[in-house]
Amino acid sequence: MPNEESIEKRISPLDMGSREFRELGAQLIDRIAGFLDSLPSRPVTPGESPASVREALDAGRSLPQHSADPAQLLNHAADLLFEHSLFNGHPRFWGYITSSAAPIGALGDLLAAAVNPNVGAWLLSPMASEIEAQTIRWIAEMLGYPADCGGLFVSGGNMANFVCFLAARQAKAGWDVRKEGMAGARLRVYCSKETHTWVQKAADISGLGTDAIRWIGVDDAMRVDLTALREQILADIAAGDKPVLVVGNAGSVSTGAIDPLPQLAALCREFNLWFHVDGAYGGLAAVLPDAPQALTGLREADSVAVDPHKWLYAPLEAGCALVRDPEKLRDAFAYHPVYYHFGVEAINYFDLGPQNSRGFRALKIWLALQQAGRDGYVRMISDDVRLARALFARIPQYPELEALTQSLSITTFRYVPADLSSGDEKVAAYLDKLNLELLTRLQNSGRVYLSNAVIQGKFALRVCIVNFRTSLADVEALLPIVVATGNELDAALRPQELS
Repeated sequence: MPNEESIEKRISPLDMGSREFRELGAQLIDRIAGFLDSLPSRPVTPGESPASVREALDAGRSLPQHSADPAQLLNHAADLLFEHSLFNGHPRFWGYITSSAAPIGALGDLLAAAVNPNVGAWLLSPMASEIEAQTIRWIAEMLGYPADCGGLFVSGGNMANFVCFLAARQAKAGWDVRKEGMAGARLRVYCSKETHTWVQKAADISGLGTDAIRWIGVDDAMRVDLTALREQILADIAAGDKPVLVVGNAGSVSTGAIDPLPQLAALCREFNLWFHVDGAYGGLAAVLPDAPQALTGLREADSVAVDPHKWLYAPLEAGCALVRDPEKLRDAFAYHPVYYHFGVEAINYFDLGPQNSRGFRALKIWLALQQAGRDGYVRMISDDVRLARALFARIPQYPELEALTQSLSITTFRYVPADLSSGDEKVAAYLDKLNLELLTRLQNSGRVYLSNAVIQGKFALRVCIVNFRTSLADVEALLPIVVATGNELDAALRPQELS
């Protein structure tokens, strides 16, 4: 046990002198810079099994009893991460809607961690709180949303949507849900069948229950069916239920579909419903001069969720919730026990969301927005969209490929052997299995990284480009790889499956 002398002359095993910090920091930054330079020549992923990764980590070892050299620890950690990770910053990573991260964002996270403000209360984080507020306003400007809206940064799209969902529940329930709970009328929430699963989690966590969700069908472009939506709202009212919230998609996860947001806004005004837009992926495309017209409906929403770690190229984590009326956030989240003495003259973010202790997520976004400027983001987002369109335009050049959808920066297609008709059920089932196996093989190859979607019942390959490192050469390399791998796989599987 430490004696009194050790307390008097306290030396912490976690402290670090400025010279050592400079040396270790310089060495680590140098390694990271080399890693970033090496990304194009690395596999997108090593394609290892969980057992292999655990073996590399020596996952079963006990907590060390004694201290270790920080230089060795940092080098070992870098080795583990550089050799055993999937790299979403790789120019051929197009799997999920996670962007390549801006290097200035990594430096911003280092700076944020060094100061370590708690951006829950203004007194604990005066400059950090003001930077977050300014960054929220800048994002609202990009969307054409009111700059005096309320908002805050959270971990990602799920949490941003949850925050807006809870604000809607409190605003539209008709009684004090926070005090009385969910003992009142049956609340109903409406969204298309293409809406992300966050809505199920939100209905669960908020106490509505997932049966409160009305999943509305979509048209051929994967947009919500307005007629079916209206009919469902009227049927619920007639049944004594209480509609409260409509969710519109500004870029669905599977295909990038954009619901008719202006029409949804009008419908919500007619029925006095809260209109929320899930723009986690596609909302930021509103900044483009040639943005899809439907995105003009963003400015009419009661709330919007966007993800800076998608199309603002911020490092994880970074989600953003925007609410037109800031007081609706306070109504949904503010409590003031006697031990809170932070005042109301400035923004206290613990009043606007579920967290009290909050990290400084805004800094990395604030820095990147200034480094690139609005024009830089317009160019990068436009390039991602053009690359996805270029990919879609090249698919017909390959008889083995079937183009399916293209919206924003998402293109979907599938592999169909040129001599195989997709008419009967057995062949359709085989094609789904073939494309699933093809996706797995492509992902494990490390050459490219895609994900999947289901389009009109067909298992599809999905390319989502939110990557400022991707070039036309990368996109042009993809389809020959898909066709060659598909041909090889078909030759091995078809005799077993269709014999």
